Amino acid sequence: MRDHDFPAPQRRGRGKSRFDDDEPDFLKRGRRTPALADPDAEPDVEDAWSSWDQAVHGPEPHPEWLVTELAARDTELGVLKTGKEADVHLVRRAVPGTDRGCLLAVKRYRDAQHRLFHRDAGYLEGRRVRRSREMRAMTGRTAFGRQMIAGQWAAAEFAALSRLWEIGAASGRIAVPYPVQLLGTELMLEFVGDAGAGEAAPRLAQVRPDDDELRDLWDQLVEALTVLARAGYAHGDLSPYNLLVHAGRLVLIDLPQVVDVVANLQGAEFLARDVRVVAAWFTARGMPATVTDPAALTEALLREAGIR
Repeated sequence: MRDHDFPAPQRRGRGKSRFDDDEPDFLKRGRRTPALADPDAEPDVEDAWSSWDQAVHGPEPHPEWLVTELAARDTELGVLKTGKEADVHLVRRAVPGTDRGCLLAVKRYRDAQHRLFHRDAGYLEGRRVRRSREMRAMTGRTAFGRQMIAGQWAAAEFAALSRLWEIGAASGRIAVPYPVQLLGTELMLEFVGDAGAGEAAPRLAQVRPDDDELRDLWDQLVEALTVLARAGYAHGDLSPYNLLVHAGRLVLIDLPQVVDVVANLQGAEFLARDVRVVAAWFTARGMPATVTDPAALTEALLREAGIR
């Protein structure tokens, strides 16, 4: 495996985080946190019917909280997050006239003209489609090819979440949102946060844990990365901004760029970068560098993945 050095994080101006958020600056400027609609409100007659019968479903058995009735309606409550590749919306799926309802996070990838996928050629290494026409379109970044790539991001995230959710449900060693359904380039996920208030769980970058909580979160992270490696994955874009903390549990999100560490020639490099970024955050919060040693953790994870 070739060694490749990724650029070290640059020092930023005073008062600014040294860790990159995944939201572009032009979306942040002048933007306020959107007001969300009442999650307990009755659905309007104009709301869309549930798309459950049209979509690919998540792993069975489906969670008890999930509404699968075709009589349900999906009510848009607002935007939870804007990002480079997709926006995440809050949706309430409920059966009118009953108490059956649930909150969902709906990730919608942008159309071919407005996506900002970065370094996608490296992430797509190891992913293949059968038809040569589609491969040529993706390689040439035609409009059709870009749409194909968006579909691959959504499908890759759905597949990875499905597998990791099954592992987590069986072992409790990793937490990810339940992948509810996939329809085209729209991915419906379990809402992670306070469902009553419609408030999403904070990102790791937003929390200020004490020493004991910090160590517990680090241990959870190492366990999750170990599960990923044993499954043959690297997150590919891991940072404190795509880890949520909910009820003391670290929840892994944003996996469209998940990397097959065996099939992708740069897999070990992506894994090493993931480790460096999150280890730097924990070290900056007071964890001993001997505990968060990124080189040692990377080597251990590569062994778990079977490529050392």
